[in-house]
Amino acid sequence: MRHKNTVALREFLKGYREIDEADVHPTDQQERLPMPPMSLRRNGETVALPERDVTPFGVLLENRYSRRAYSESPLTLDELSFLLWAAQGVKQVKEHCTLRTAPSGGARHPLELYVFVNRVEGLCPGLYHYLAVEGQLERLDSPQQQAEQLTCALVGQRFAGYAPVCLVWTAVPYRSEWRYDDHAHKDILLDAGHSCQNVYLACEELKLGCCALAAYDQEAMDGLLGLSSEPTDSKEAEFTVYACCAGRPE
Repeated sequence: MRHKNTVALREFLKGYREIDEADVHPTDQQERLPMPPMSLRRNGETVALPERDVTPFGVLLENRYSRRAYSESPLTLDELSFLLWAAQGVKQVKEHCTLRTAPSGGARHPLELYVFVNRVEGLCPGLYHYLAVEGQLERLDSPQQQAEQLTCALVGQRFAGYAPVCLVWTAVPYRSEWRYDDHAHKDILLDAGHSCQNVYLACEELKLGCCALAAYDQEAMDGLLGLSSEPTDSKEAEFTVYACCAGRPE
């Protein structure tokens, strides 16, 4: 790897790690310090905006919020297919890039998408990998007690571990570093946000519920995905950066 700070930037992309108890201190909220303002005003002249028209897309935005309670009803394979396509679907393949349903810095698309299936009609429970270019799923594993293991990897978020499906995004940093070097890492996290927002809107369209998940145990989740323990500075390095569970609202 060409720059020493690349390893540090890649480590920044990763999730929750064990923290030295000596370094733990209360947050300002726990200290009951005043909350910062919810928005800023710069004392400029204001302009009244017209009331928005309620378009079908506006209804999706209006109704979008995180839902954490799901019924035992399984998703259909068509529904899962639509969620995966919304997140990372490929619209066009070019010589050096793909154009997808979610934007990406330089069209590098450094994310891979996995799905833990608990309840989907026509699919055996297990871990699958979304092949975005082919528009297919490849089955990777059938972890024993998958829901329990997933709950642990998601630091005890049982509603997510037992949801019908849980999508997990991983980053392959070199895919963006190849073009942007040490300027790539901010884009990688922005790309994950773009992709997950598409899942939220797709769920609203399908009358499903979902909840984004930024809290997870890095080592446990990477292990559950079966990712190799490549050195952090390897061009083949891949690790979890985001997750989102989905199901039919209770």
